Amino acid sequence: MAYLLGCENIHLEYPTKKVFDSVTLGINEGDRIGIVGGNGDGKSTMLALLAGTVEPDEGRIMRRGGTTVRALMQTDALDPAMTVAHAIVGDVPEYTWASDARIRSIMRGLVADLPWDGRIGELSGGQRRRVDLARILVEDSDVLMLDEPTNHLDVHAIAWLAEHLKSRWPKKSGALLVVTHDRWFLDEVCLSMWEVHDRQVEQFEGGYSAYVLQRVERAEAALTAEQKRRNIMRKELAWLSRGAQARSTKPKFRVAAAHALIDDEPPLRNTLELKRTAMSRLGKQVVDLLDVTERFGDKTVIDHVTWHIGPGDRFGILGENGSGKTTLLRVIQGALEPTSGHVKVGSTVKFAVLSQHLDELTAHDGLRVREVLARYKTRYEFEGKELTPAQLLERLGFDIAHLSAYVADLSGGQKRRLQLMLVLLDKPNVLILDEPDNDLDTDMLAVLEALLDTWPGTLLLITHDRHLMERVTDDQFAIFDGKVRHVPGGVDEYLRILDARADVGAATEPKAPKHITSTARLSAAQERSAKKELAATERRINSQRSKLDSIRAEMHDADPSDYVALGSIQARLRDAERDMEGLEDLWLELADKLS
Repeated sequence: MAYLLGCENIHLEYPTKKVFDSVTLGINEGDRIGIVGGNGDGKSTMLALLAGTVEPDEGRIMRRGGTTVRALMQTDALDPAMTVAHAIVGDVPEYTWASDARIRSIMRGLVADLPWDGRIGELSGGQRRRVDLARILVEDSDVLMLDEPTNHLDVHAIAWLAEHLKSRWPKKSGALLVVTHDRWFLDEVCLSMWEVHDRQVEQFEGGYSAYVLQRVERAEAALTAEQKRRNIMRKELAWLSRGAQARSTKPKFRVAAAHALIDDEPPLRNTLELKRTAMSRLGKQVVDLLDVTERFGDKTVIDHVTWHIGPGDRFGILGENGSGKTTLLRVIQGALEPTSGHVKVGSTVKFAVLSQHLDELTAHDGLRVREVLARYKTRYEFEGKELTPAQLLERLGFDIAHLSAYVADLSGGQKRRLQLMLVLLDKPNVLILDEPDNDLDTDMLAVLEALLDTWPGTLLLITHDRHLMERVTDDQFAIFDGKVRHVPGGVDEYLRILDARADVGAATEPKAPKHITSTARLSAAQERSAKKELAATERRINSQRSKLDSIRAEMHDADPSDYVALGSIQARLRDAERDMEGLEDLWLELADKLS
């Protein structure tokens, strides 16, 4: 493979921090590199050095002659007076770029909802970010560097971007470097990983799954001070190994070695026990939405939604930007009165919200972190141990030096972790998370997931981080045209529905899946009958899910040396899983009839 770009013995130091010390790296044609590391370790700085926008104190940056490099950094230099069209395609005539299928695809994927003649200065921060990303992508490049490209993109746009990057260059040509905390995106796009830490850059073969495996292997061999981080990564590895099949087929991800490391790792969470605990804290009623509608002027955001949220439910909420996800959460928690309908909240419910913003910390800006901790005498239970506020904060990546810092002086990632700690210490029983992954690196996201695994309450989550969504929630619901719809197939099913809707037009329903036959409009009697059958099927699915959980718990508690008993349990588990698939297919068919 031909060499494109690299650095040799680079050293970079700021007045208060040494960033890199004698680092040598090379980028070849065909490389697809994901860059991870802690907040402030130098990921963005590494991109800036390789792009040539930052000069090293020592060493040199090497680039093959004629190599074109394009970089999306975290801040843009777009002219506020410029139109969206000019920012993306410049002075290129429309007949030229409009005839390019690749450019048309970029427009559809990123900026189809933006006014083509609108001014950059009139856009929101997220819209402006998408314009800058489109501008970078429409240009040809040998090396493409992207710093947090998934920020402000919804799940559908992230999936589009992954497909675009995988097919952007012919095989074994071009090179990609991407900094992101989106682990699904890293696994989907990258073939190797760089971890930036302790002024060095460590290289790993394979995507994010392989990177996690290798980190666990090294930690297992060392058996030293890496104990805490190893335990978190073992849990992460267990999820990756037991999760979607696509992850286990990644190049370099050695499944047998992974299973050897996590054979003794218990299930991520005891769902039955958590539900029992949640029931004791919450009772039977948590939140019921009854025919709820929310309008803003002439726009209907939530349209006649009836939805039951019970004790111990862990629901993820999917939807495109602007579909009404945050509005739905505000209605649920009582921060927004619905235009019509009713919201019934259980008498024992105690909400806590981790919002996209950090407004909750404003009151603490003038305090040092240790002064904030002193206000909390409660303890938090994690993995069977009680942690003091200081110990919990240590789990969240704070060290002793941070305790003396003022809250106002903390970085965005540190503020986000402190905000999470304060929410957990308030001991809510209904936790609402709206984009909790903002400002968190991959290690801290793994810690967050581990904390949530033992949290006994009802959880509602909005996130564009597909890995986080699938990891911490048990069921996913999507908002389409103001309606809340269960998607048993998770994010994959949600994306298929979006693609089908795009094919037939936003005003029509998606094409039915192959196993569902299209039907004419139901009569009133048929509709009533279908609704009754749908409700009965939902009850059977819930019952079957409990049965599956019970069998899995039995498998976990069984004597590992009793192969006959294990074989019998495994056979019952397979039969129960087949029954569940049949029920979900029936639910989809009935839901399609009623849609």
